[in-house]
Amino acid sequence: MTTYKSAGVDIAASHRAVELMRDAVQSTYTPAVLAGIGAFGGLFDATAVRAMDRPILVASTDGIGTKTKVAAALGRYDTIGQDLVNHCINDILVQGARPLFFLDYFAAHKLEPEVVAQVVGGVAAACRAAGCALIGGETAEMPGVYAPGELDLVGTIVGVVERDCIIDGSTIVPGDRAIGLASSGLHTNGYSLARRVLMPNDQVPNPNDQIWDLGFGIWDLTEALLAIHRSYLPAIERLEAAGIRIKGLAHITGGGLFDNVPRILPPGVAVRFETGTWPVPPIFTLIQEHGQVERDEMFHVFNMGIGMVVFVAAHEQAAALAALPGEAFAIGEVFAADDSGRRVFLV
Repeated sequence: MTTYKSAGVDIAASHRAVELMRDAVQSTYTPAVLAGIGAFGGLFDATAVRAMDRPILVASTDGIGTKTKVAAALGRYDTIGQDLVNHCINDILVQGARPLFFLDYFAAHKLEPEVVAQVVGGVAAACRAAGCALIGGETAEMPGVYAPGELDLVGTIVGVVERDCIIDGSTIVPGDRAIGLASSGLHTNGYSLARRVLMPNDQVPNPNDQIWDLGFGIWDLTEALLAIHRSYLPAIERLEAAGIRIKGLAHITGGGLFDNVPRILPPGVAVRFETGTWPVPPIFTLIQEHGQVERDEMFHVFNMGIGMVVFVAAHEQAAALAALPGEAFAIGEVFAADDSGRRVFLV
């Protein structure tokens, strides 16, 4: 007799996954959540938004790319949910928005309830830390779409910002300063290249591999590859509390400084970044040396230790750095763009 389970979909596993994640999800709820886990759609009371003068909703959807394959290869799933939430928080933060609620999508060849619970537990932990409600999502078992052992993780965030408080980079002018906020490592970008260099065929290097000659141990590598994508919400709030006027923010994701900074620059300006003015986490040096990757390629693929760039007026640079000791660095300056069309220069 043919059943749904014999076709590769185990409904009981899906129900068990929901039960295992229920407490973690509900721990993110605030009085604004009217319906969440188990409902066909999440309900969120937006009454508080009405107290704002001109509230603007800001939404973003993203995934964590092939970092899922690293998690699977290393058998650790407790960090990637936090990666997902923090990445999405940063994406709306650059426009000044604060998160309201989040939805996630988890899909795999075969559902393993304990794995799902670990992943969604990470999503819930990051949502709690940001005061963001996890009001819904989807958990799908899809044999034939995903290969055995494969999984995918995607999230959608909705936040809000006062219209007069939107940060869009439009006031950036020559002479302004670029401040870099330290990343926690690879974050969620560049893993296809990182895996090719450090984990061929998605296998952890064996004890005889020359990678260990560069000073990394297996524990170091595991921690570096799974380091959680940092949320910059607390840092930006500290800058604002210090009275710093933030003129622009760039989340440094895929494309690095070269592709992400120009997204917020107004016409007629460019930025000169001084390499060597911030610490580069060892994982990037390992990839560059072991993979023989050229410098510009590294800066085009990875964040290279800077996860967020903050633009401020020159006279506010010192105060901004003082507000974030040890995690913010003076890394560049804005100048009038030339005719070359380039917007980012590394010196």
